[in-house]
Amino acid sequence: MSDERADLKSEAATQNDSTELTHVDSKGHVRMVNIGEKVISHRVSVARAEVHMAAATLAKIADGQIPKGDVLATARLAGIQAAKRTDEWIPLAHPLPLDAVEVTLTPDPDIPAILIEARAETHWRTGVEMEAMVAASAAGLTVYDMCKAIDRSIRVEHTRLIHKRGGNSGTWTRPGELSPGKIK
Repeated sequence: MSDERADLKSEAATQNDSTELTHVDSKGHVRMVNIGEKVISHRVSVARAEVHMAAATLAKIADGQIPKGDVLATARLAGIQAAKRTDEWIPLAHPLPLDAVEVTLTPDPDIPAILIEARAETHWRTGVEMEAMVAASAAGLTVYDMCKAIDRSIRVEHTRLIHKRGGNSGTWTRPGELSPGKIK
C-alpha cells in the first residue's frame, strides 16, 4: 500500500462513525438537504491547495514578470469571487451569506510552489467547507491560467479542508496540518 493510501485510510479511521449520507434520500436519490430548521451559528472553514511549478516560473511571479499581470493579486480575487458563487459550482451547495473570505498565497521557492490558504466565515445554518475549498481551487486554477504559456508543467495539488468549526459537528482539524494561518 502506498504511503498516500495508508494516510488516507488512517485519516478515514479518524472521521466520525456516521454513515448517514445527508444528500441522499431513503430511495437513494440525490437531494438538497433541508436546512430550514437548523439553528444559525458562527461557522468557519479553512482549506489549502498547492500550485507546483518550475523554479524559474515562481521567480518570474515573484518579480512581476508574468505577461498577464500580478498573478498573486489576481488569484486572490478569483478565490474570493469563487467562494461567493460556490452554489453555482457545486450542485447541492446552498447559497449562503458570507461574512468574510480571505485567500493567502505564499510563494515557497524551496518546493517550488505557491501555497494557498482560503478561509471562509458565516453566521448561517450550514457550513462553509465548500466555500473555502472552492476558493482555494479557483485561486490555484487562476495561477495556472496566468502562467501556462511559460510553464505547462504547473500542477494544482493537495486541495483539502484543514479546519472547520461551528454547527452540530463542532470543531475538526486535519491531523498533521499546522494550525490555520500558519502555512508550512
